[in-house]
Amino acid sequence: MEFKARDYRAEEEIHSLTRVSVSSHPLCSSSSSSSSHTQDHVSVEFFDPLRGLSTEIMEPVEDVVVAEKHPASQPTSHLSTKEWTSFNKLLMQRFPVPKMISVSALSSKTIKGKKVIGELPAKTQLDELNDSEKSTEKGFKIVSQQDYIKRLHELKDEIMRSWRSDDRATSLKLSIKVAMLLMDTCVAQFYPTLFVLATDIMDMLGDMVWVRIREKAEFADDGTKICTLSDDFEANSVCLEAKETCNNWFRKIASIHELLPRIYLELAIFPCWRFLRNDVIDNLMRMVMMIRGIADPLASAYCRFFLIHCAQKLPQRDAGHLVTCISDQKILLRQIVSMKETKYGNFLGDHKLLISLMEPTIEYTMRCIFKDPNQVADMIVRLELGKSPSELHGKVPWISIILHYLLKELPTEVVCSNALEILHLVDCSSDFSFDQYLNYKMVGLKLCEGIDQLNTVDAVIDEVIQAATKRKILDEYLKILDAYMDIILHYNMDRSLSSILSEIFERLCNEVVTEDELASLQSIVVKLVTHFDDMKYVFDLNYFVDILDVMHGSSRSIVCMHILTNATRNDRIDDLTIVKLLFDVAQSLHDNVDFSNTRQDDNQQAERLVARFVDKVDHGMELDRHLTFLVECRGAFSSMNDLKEILVHSSNLLAIRALREKKNNLNFIKSCITFNEVTIPCIPSYARQLILYLETAEVSLFGGLISHSDGLLDSALCCLQNVYLVDGLRKSNEDADGIVSLTRKLCSFMLLVPGNLEQGAMYIPKSILSLLDSQSWITPKLRIRILCSLLSLSATFAQNEFPYHAIHEEVIGNDRLFLGDATYSQELRSLSRVILDNMVDIIPQEPSQVTRGKLALEACNCITSFYKVNDEISSICSKLMETAISCLGGGDKYLQSTINFVHKHQLGENDY
Repeated sequence: MEFKARDYRAEEEIHSLTRVSVSSHPLCSSSSSSSSHTQDHVSVEFFDPLRGLSTEIMEPVEDVVVAEKHPASQPTSHLSTKEWTSFNKLLMQRFPVPKMISVSALSSKTIKGKKVIGELPAKTQLDELNDSEKSTEKGFKIVSQQDYIKRLHELKDEIMRSWRSDDRATSLKLSIKVAMLLMDTCVAQFYPTLFVLATDIMDMLGDMVWVRIREKAEFADDGTKICTLSDDFEANSVCLEAKETCNNWFRKIASIHELLPRIYLELAIFPCWRFLRNDVIDNLMRMVMMIRGIADPLASAYCRFFLIHCAQKLPQRDAGHLVTCISDQKILLRQIVSMKETKYGNFLGDHKLLISLMEPTIEYTMRCIFKDPNQVADMIVRLELGKSPSELHGKVPWISIILHYLLKELPTEVVCSNALEILHLVDCSSDFSFDQYLNYKMVGLKLCEGIDQLNTVDAVIDEVIQAATKRKILDEYLKILDAYMDIILHYNMDRSLSSILSEIFERLCNEVVTEDELASLQSIVVKLVTHFDDMKYVFDLNYFVDILDVMHGSSRSIVCMHILTNATRNDRIDDLTIVKLLFDVAQSLHDNVDFSNTRQDDNQQAERLVARFVDKVDHGMELDRHLTFLVECRGAFSSMNDLKEILVHSSNLLAIRALREKKNNLNFIKSCITFNEVTIPCIPSYARQLILYLETAEVSLFGGLISHSDGLLDSALCCLQNVYLVDGLRKSNEDADGIVSLTRKLCSFMLLVPGNLEQGAMYIPKSILSLLDSQSWITPKLRIRILCSLLSLSATFAQNEFPYHAIHEEVIGNDRLFLGDATYSQELRSLSRVILDNMVDIIPQEPSQVTRGKLALEACNCITSFYKVNDEISSICSKLMETAISCLGGGDKYLQSTINFVHKHQLGENDY
């Protein structure tokens, strides 16, 4: 058997496409009409999918969906209802509910009592409405949170069921029972949850009453439609019967003895006043005044909360009730914060808990006050903040917690135009209701929103630094400065920045830094790092490096990642001082991260950043210095396996650069190869080791270091054997394909390597063949693919001239080294014979019939491509074709194309 002779240069010329000169790249945006040119210079329209998206894809489909969900015809109160629902969900999540709840005896009757069916006796109703004081004297009862909430849901269902059965009196009485539960503030943390569940029932009752009265106004008793009320109807368009029904509801509610249930029930049906009067503002203010009679501060705060919610349903949007409500809250809070041992409801001495529970009601009230942008100026005047948005009073003290939510809702332009006055307002409003430093922080956040609108920056920052310096707690000091750091950086206030960094470092040296303080410090440092484009400016800041050294733990790691991210944005890092500082930062990041857990995204990000840093460092023409840097990196970042690969690539790149300079750098190249020989075994993946060994061997050949190349190839063979032995049984199909690919890469590289005179020119192909025979897990399909590669290598070894050679003049290819050598030719024929026999023997071992047929065709194509026609080759190919026909059938397209190919080959036509 004899291999076909090939002329690789002639083949390249035949198969190369004709090249046409163009003025610009066909994918470039400047190319005319995005057209490409064929060989005949015919312009055809061309769409580049990488350049842009079609208009159909860019259409904002989501806007259409939103429009369908929120049609323009919906009443504006719908948005208020959604906001109320969302706020209530957050309210329930904000205060964890205890598992066991202590309730008064009166509440216990409602929660644990029998379900009410039908109308309650009048005497029982009277006793339950008027006996709250006696029940309190009897002490408290304990119920589970689950039972309490379950009973509320049952009451809601009973109210709905009674209403549907036209028993509206029972629905009202049950609703009164629910409202009376809101008098009980025994377990304060449960009260917000109780409020949400109870007011949900109140809203349901209000909606049912509204619908009933509206039906009375629009339909007669026999179902005949009288009229249709518009959304903005007036009271004079409502019929007398509907008004009488409405009056009846309000009278029944007015007969409730207890104040708080009476207020809640009237508020629930409050929108129904529209059936009686056109202007209901006076009634609303009457309700505001009634709430002043509720002694318990928590109950009164949440009652105002519900009033504001119900007022949102009215078409008139006068904000007088909101201003009065916040004023009443201010008076109540002023009493709470000024008196030390005063009992407020169930709160004796625990005023902070009381205020924290009242906080959501203040937040919602302020949100409603500034909901309408057109009324901001009017609200500022009515709240006695100032004469107008541009003339605020900065010396009138406010309750700190109310001021906080006022600042949160004030428009950004108002805060920016009155920054100093607002800071003075914060300064003189200091009480335990809310931490003052959070108000300074809030002002800073608002100013950052309109950072370009500030016109008194220096005075503002001086005021803030003075206020921050007065804070004795480090975390409060840092949080205030953090809020204003963007302003300082935006306006390049170097003097202020230097002063701040100096004091931060001084405080850090004198205190033990807590986790909260580290988080605040982290935010400040990250803002510094991300502001500057050049890390040199950051490292040159006084005390910056010192502050970084004080940081530890996850905060330091996060800062280090931001530093490396910013530093590696540039094309190269060549400043030796910056390289040293960044090296320390990267080493700190490496030491703080647990790389044993490779699944964490933070670990992967840290390794990528360190790798980018190493890749960006450039010592210019000082190649020795850069190799030393790589050695230091290998020692400093020993846990980063992916980085070790980059170090090997970088070392090979250095060797190539030394070769291109064409100086006597042989010792340096040897140093690079030695570095790789030490580094590669530290990488846990044998497959990756194999790739790096081949890459380094190629560099060795380029440098003319044949002995080094032989040693690296031996190491590569060991890696290939370890891949087979250690990982073979666990390999997936994808991994197995990777092994085949690596084996093929090794085969293609063998054309560059001069044959080993001691071990024989075919030493490595024989070794690969031996590995195949020793591994039982390798499937016939994989064996055939590798054997085809070995056969292709053998066919190329048989040529008088190889398709490619090593570029070094001292590295002589086997085509020149063994040309005409009989021993070499005999060894090659022997190897190819073994390969061919293995191919023929392995195919029948494939259990899958279809796969067996395709393997036979693949082997047939390979043999036909490389061997000259003779009887033996024809016989082998015929047997393979028979196997393929029996497995695939005569109509298979792959089979037909192979038959045609073999036929042409047997006729002696040129197959290339």
